[in-house]
Amino acid sequence: MTGERAATAGLPPGDTRSRLPRRRAWLIGAAAIVAVALGVGAALWVSSHAQRRDGSALLALVLPDADGHPQPLSQWRGKVLVVNFWATWCAPCREEMPAFERLQAKWKARGVQFVGVSAEEGPKVLEFAKRFGVTYPLWVGGDEVPELSRRLGNRQGVLPHTVVFDRQQAPIAERVGAYPEDSLDSLLAKLAAISIEK
Repeated sequence: MTGERAATAGLPPGDTRSRLPRRRAWLIGAAAIVAVALGVGAALWVSSHAQRRDGSALLALVLPDADGHPQPLSQWRGKVLVVNFWATWCAPCREEMPAFERLQAKWKARGVQFVGVSAEEGPKVLEFAKRFGVTYPLWVGGDEVPELSRRLGNRQGVLPHTVVFDRQQAPIAERVGAYPEDSLDSLLAKLAAISIEK
């Protein structure tokens, strides 16, 4: 087949236009769309990553405990902090709390502290803690609690939501939904081994 015939193969009889320029234009257009999509995706990832990394508002927070006494998160400066956003009505929250109890007991002496944060009222949270035997601190807050959770990566507003801070108070891991005990245990083992001076 000659070069001219190869270029016009598949065209209606008498149509001598080449398909090559059209194909080339289509490929260039597709490449441009992919490039734009990748650029937008990268920008969204950077924005989301930066948003998740902003834990300063949470760590500067003072919230009442279930008894109504104000408690600053800064009291655990230099510790590995596991902040769990939860609610009494949340079934996955209840399911993961026994694992949190075990991990708190296991790692407390190595500088790990769990704290649960709920947007509900203190008496309800206190009754829940007694009923389910939760011994790590459970704090309460108002409308700022869902907003803080969102700023730390929970864009869907789903519970539970857990954020792990290292000893320098940087949020280094977060999970929406129940946190598997073995995964969290492995992470805490690494973080507990790093001293504040490093």
